[in-house]
Parts: sequence; structure tokens; C-alpha cells
Amino acid sequence: MAAEIVNPRSDSADHAGQEGGAEPLDSFDPAFALHRGGKMAVQATVPIRDKDDLSLAYTPGVARVCTAIAEQPDLVNDYTWKSSVVAVVTDGTAVLGLGDIGPEASLPVMEGKAILFKQFGGVDAVPIALACTDVDEIVETVVRLAPSFGGVNLEDISAPRCFEIERRLQDALDIPVFHDDQHGTAVVTLAALRNAARLSGRAVGDLRAVISGAGAAGVAIAKMLVEAGIGDVAVADRKGIVSADRADLTDVKRELAGFTNKAGLSGSLEDALAGADVFIGVSGGTVAEEAVASMAKGAFVFAMANPNPEVHPDVARKYAAVVATGRSDFPNQINNVLAFPGIFAGALQVRASRITEGMKIAAAEALAGVVGDDLSADYVIPSPFDERVAPAVTAAVAAAARAEGVARR
Repeated sequence: MAAEIVNPRSDSADHAGQEGGAEPLDSFDPAFALHRGGKMAVQATVPIRDKDDLSLAYTPGVARVCTAIAEQPDLVNDYTWKSSVVAVVTDGTAVLGLGDIGPEASLPVMEGKAILFKQFGGVDAVPIALACTDVDEIVETVVRLAPSFGGVNLEDISAPRCFEIERRLQDALDIPVFHDDQHGTAVVTLAALRNAARLSGRAVGDLRAVISGAGAAGVAIAKMLVEAGIGDVAVADRKGIVSADRADLTDVKRELAGFTNKAGLSGSLEDALAGADVFIGVSGGTVAEEAVASMAKGAFVFAMANPNPEVHPDVARKYAAVVATGRSDFPNQINNVLAFPGIFAGALQVRASRITEGMKIAAAEALAGVVGDDLSADYVIPSPFDERVAPAVTAAVAAAARAEGVARR
């Protein structure tokens, strides 16, 4: 079976059901009109035209395939959809900018994620919204579901629980487990930063960065920048710069303090921005113009909060050489869809047992490479609709998986 990226609603769909007989929501809101009936369906990949087809696709022919898999479990990857399908798993606790809205309300987003997998990576994906938020229960549930899938994409699970859930699932399963809110954002950010540095004649190692936000994305970006050789990076949360001398740090932030902020900065986000080369915003809130003005000459501002960037692009452009946001209506959109479809496609292609740091770095380098000689201040990252993106990322991730010994074919 395959996830069909079309809306299955028909002209005969029942548009009744609004409370009190009111006009249907989709009669005046195109978002509701598009979502009616859901955004995806399941489609067969083989025909059932007659009794011979039926006897092969189902009983008795299917029994021979089942018996073979029982005797050689790895055959499941060849004779079912397992090796090409991803579970998109959430508990609905951190959905977009909406927060903890629950599993049912998360489904439109999970469906959207699934069709992006298919559209941009050719990967089938199934939305799974869980009616539990306990870490142990989530881990146990996903482990029990795992035999049906070739990979798990964790989505919109609140921090700090998301870190433990991902780590425990990676330890428990022999298929890729990837929390896109962390690593997808980090991959695309690194790709854009590499190109911004190249545009300015610098290397990533020449830069000092400041990250606003110590949640899932902020922590992952910091780890990836360190892995990529950033000169230094400091992370700030609501209480200021994350540093080892703070007594209020969670375990995750204490670990973060151990590998960031080599300069030993303390104080506020604004204090850290003075003389900094890079601002990366993944927290919401607002950064004062005076703080942006205090950054180094030729700085980069990646203000990625949606819908309102921490620094409005019009303000950022007064001081920064390169400006990026999370929005599609400004240049240089830092969009996870540039990363996760190709990363999973590459991992599934070689039946990788996990997604390594090296595979993520390879994805970022491949993504940056798509820009090529067209590099400019308004083009440090390609569009999600650039048809070169997914093949480049897929190939790079597959090659990195083989190089790191996690590929199984």
C-alpha cells in the first residue's frame, strides 16, 4: 500500500454537521475546504482484477510469503512496505506554535507531515497520534508499533521529554528514529550558515553564534554547530545565557553548558549578542534593535520564530549581511521540509539502523551544495520546490550511512 497525496473528498461529501445548522466552516475558509475529509488516503500498488489476483494478494498466496518471512525475518523488507514507510508519531504536546492541543487536534499537522514525506522524498508515512504523554508509555507504544515501519519520525513532542523519548527509542530499536523538530531544523540551519559564511569569505570555525531558545531545536542546533566546528556558540533561555555556574539548569541544559559557551559569557541574550557573528532564533519573543545593532559587522540573523520572527527582516537587514526566517514570504526560508524527506529516503534506501551525526552533517553539506554558484545574500538556502534538493540529500545520507557502517545494504 502507499500513501496517496491527494484529498479523497468527493463532490458528494456530506457538508452537514456544523453545530446548530450553521454554515460549514469550509464555505468561507479555504484552509477548512482543503482539509475536509483529510489530506491523504491509502492506495493499493497492485491490482485486484479477478480471482487469480485475489489468490496471490491474499489467501492462499500470501501464506507463502508469511511463512518465508517467519523463517527469514529480514525478508519483511523485501516483501512488505516496511522498508519504505515511516511512522510520524506525536503526543500533541508541542504542536507548531499552538502548544499542548492534544492528539486529535494534532492530526492535521501529522497528515501534512506525511504528505510532505511523499511529495518531497517519495517516502510513505503514516500519522500516529498517541493518547498518552508519559515517557514510559510513549516509548513502550512506539516499540510495539515498530515492526510495521522502517523508521520513526517523532514530531511535536514537548521538551525536555522529547530528548529522553528519542534516546530511549534509538537504544531500543534497530531502525532510524529522528525527532525532526530537533534535527531537521539543525540540518537546514547549518546548511544556510555554511553558505552565509562562504558568501562572506569565512569558515564556520571563524564564527561566534548566539542561539535564542534552549528547547528541542536550540539544543540540536547547538550540538550540530559544535560538531561542524563552530568557533563558539552560546545558548540563552528565558533566564539568560546557559552557563555552568547557573544552579537552575535541567539535566539537558547542564549537558548543553558543558559543550557550549567556551568564552564563559554570562548575563542576558542581549549581552551575548554584543560582537556576535550569528544570531539564531528558535524561541519566539522579540530581540531589541539595539541588540542586533551591537553584533559584529557583516553578521547573520536567522530569526526563525513563526509567524513573528524574533527580529523583523526589515530591521535585521539594517545591520546584517544575511537574513533568514522561518517564513515563506521572505528570502532564505529555514524550512525542515528541505531535510527530513531526503534524510529518511537516504536512510531507508540503505536500510540504515540509525541516523548518525555524520549522516546529518552530510545532509547539511549536500543541501548547501545545491545553491552552488548562485549564492547571494537572498539565496543561501534553496527552495523546498527545487527538485535537486531531495535527490542530493538522499544520496549524501545513503553514502554517509555506508561510510559509518550503519547501512545494511
